[in-house]
Amino acid sequence: MPDIKHFDPDAALEAAMQLFWRQGASSTGIQEVVTATGLNRSSLYSTFGGKQQLYLSALRRYAEQRADVAYRAIAEDERGLPAVEEFFEALVEVRCTGEHARWGCMITNAIAAGENGDPDVGAVLDEQYRALTDALEQALVTADRLGLLAPAPAAAPRAAAEVLVLLAYGVNLRSRAGAEPAELRRTVATALGTLRVPKRAAGDGGR
Repeated sequence: MPDIKHFDPDAALEAAMQLFWRQGASSTGIQEVVTATGLNRSSLYSTFGGKQQLYLSALRRYAEQRADVAYRAIAEDERGLPAVEEFFEALVEVRCTGEHARWGCMITNAIAAGENGDPDVGAVLDEQYRALTDALEQALVTADRLGLLAPAPAAAPRAAAEVLVLLAYGVNLRSRAGAEPAELRRTVATALGTLRVPKRAAGDGGR
């Protein structure tokens, strides 16, 4: 007779993800995982493997359910720069307010904590970096097509997208460290301002 699980693996993984997101893998003991998920160690190990395997599954869950959704929204938005602006505004909002305020981003937290020493974790982090870069590049290509992007090389789409990824990671880290939303918004506004087509100087005859 097959073993019947008397718990919801999805709910347990969600609880583990929340714990690792808030504390990081290296700072979280297995007993904390047991407490957070409500599982005994035997059930935990038989379902997910050890703590590192559980952390990897939690990181993938975060990437699929939270990060990838945001990336697709940027890439598929046909407005260009307004899509990028809204992404950063939402990023500041979610990092500084609400249920997960000051938790940062699980992806960025993992990079900052050096969790990429595990090749499988490193692969997820690299994939996430490329996915966000690709999404932002697509939005900037759209902006360029619409005539909204400053001339290259100041805003060459790929190079500018890579800078914006670093900006997003910076927002994640600074918000976790307690930076105020107004400070983060000023930094974002300054960075995005360099990407826009310069306003025509007064008296240039409209040329």
